[in-house]
Formats: sequence, structure tokens, C-alpha cells
Amino acid sequence: MIIAHTLSELHDALRDSRARVFIPTMGNLHEGHLQLIRHGKALCSSPKDLTVASIFVNRLQFAPHEDFDQYPRTFEHDCELLRARGCDVVFAPNETLMYPQAQTFKVHPPAELANLWEGHFRPGFFVGVCTVVMKLFHMVNPTTAIFGKKDYQQWKVLQQMVQQMAMPIEIVGFPIERSKEGLALSSRNGYLNEDQKRQALTLQAQLKTVAEFVRSQTKDFKAQCQLGMKALNASGWRVDYLAVCQQSDLLEVDQWSEGDLVILAAATLGSTRLIDNLEVLRSERRQ
Repeated sequence: MIIAHTLSELHDALRDSRARVFIPTMGNLHEGHLQLIRHGKALCSSPKDLTVASIFVNRLQFAPHEDFDQYPRTFEHDCELLRARGCDVVFAPNETLMYPQAQTFKVHPPAELANLWEGHFRPGFFVGVCTVVMKLFHMVNPTTAIFGKKDYQQWKVLQQMVQQMAMPIEIVGFPIERSKEGLALSSRNGYLNEDQKRQALTLQAQLKTVAEFVRSQTKDFKAQCQLGMKALNASGWRVDYLAVCQQSDLLEVDQWSEGDLVILAAATLGSTRLIDNLEVLRSERRQ
């Protein structure tokens, strides 16, 4: 495995490659990230196809009150994990390389998608995400990029960015990787104590409850989500949202639409904010 810290090192590592499967990360890797590497390896069909992971904690997507400085940096351990999974190249730029000047040119996704849900509660988040991903795409020049569906809205935003910018990159969304108990794997799970990890399972339990309601009913989805939010708040969570949305545009719906749905949730337990989601396909609906 080659570790590249500069653009010249990256270009040397990628010079003879045919296809490049790219997995952008902020490090502090867990099994969910490693499953993306595994999936990326499966997409490589030639010895000249390479998997490339980036490790960069992106300041632009953190609000001033968020945990940029506290975000765990575990670079050496991350590299050990990536090497064991057969990753070909790790690109680990520093801030000077990524932002040699103040980043006044930024990518602003459309408000109708980016100001919903995470964008509402974390203003500017998707501007930071799109800007750094666009820069990484130009540096790595991938043919495919893989993102975990735990960050469902991020996946959708980046998918649309690539489509509208006519970038020749396939954006792949990979299903959520969960612990054996059902907790969606996240770098922020490390902030939870053991009692909180058990309590965190109630977020997915509420997603399942709403999903069962959606599969068996034709309307009143918002009322069911309100009941779920009330139950979570009563058990110690601080809920930002729990909503049934169309997968196509992430607009909230109160009844079945023509397409498939996704239930989105974000809530804080203690001082740790978690997000989760559950897709509900129209084919699963019980008539």
C-alpha cells in the first residue's frame, strides 16, 4: 500500500492505473469504512484498477461550535486497517495542501435539497462537503466513488453534484453497516459510554416502528413520526428530526408517493449527535 501526502506522490502512485475506485474518509476508521474498501476491491476487475482511500478531516464542514479539534485523528491505526483490507493507495493531504489559500470559491448545492434535514440543523455543512469532495475528485480523478448510506442526504447531494457538473464518476451508495446489536456504525459512536450504546439502539427501534407503520398504512406518516420523536425525547434523547421522505428528493411525505421512501432521523444522546435511516421500498408495502 502506498501512502501519498503530496500531489506529486499521489500522481506517481496512480500513474499506471486504469480505473480508480475512491473512498473519501475523515479517518478514525471503523468496520463500515472497511466494508467500503471491500466493496471497492470487488469493483476492480484488472490489476491496473486501484482502490484509493483519502484521510482528511475537513474543517469546512464543521460549524464553529462543533467538534473539529476533538475529532479523533488515528492515522497510523487507520493505515494498518486499510493495509490489511488490501487498499492500494492512501491519500492523506494536510490542510496546507487542501486549502493553500482561504477557500473563497465554494460549491453551493441547491437549497431545496441541501437546506433540508442535516443542512437545516448544520448550516453550511453541505457547502463544506461538496467543496472538499470536488477538490478531492479533481486530485484523485476517480472513475467510481463509494459513500456509505448512513449519511443518506450527503450521498444524494454528491450524486446530484456529479450529475449536474457532468463529471465522469459513478457515485455508489453502500448500505449501512451495523453492529451485531443493530447500531449504525459511526466514528462518533466512540463518544458513547456502554450505557449510551445500549440506549442508542432505541433510535433504530423507532425507525423500524415507523417503517412498519408506513408499510401497513396509507397516510398519517407525520403523526407517527411525531409519536416516535415524543418517545425518544421522553427517554433522554434530543431529537432534531424523524421523517418519512421520498428517496428521490428527500421531501417529507404524509402518505405513500409513487416512488420508494426513506425514513431519516437525527438525535443527540448525551453530547453525541447520531444520524440513522431506513429505506422502505414501494414493493414492501402491504395492501
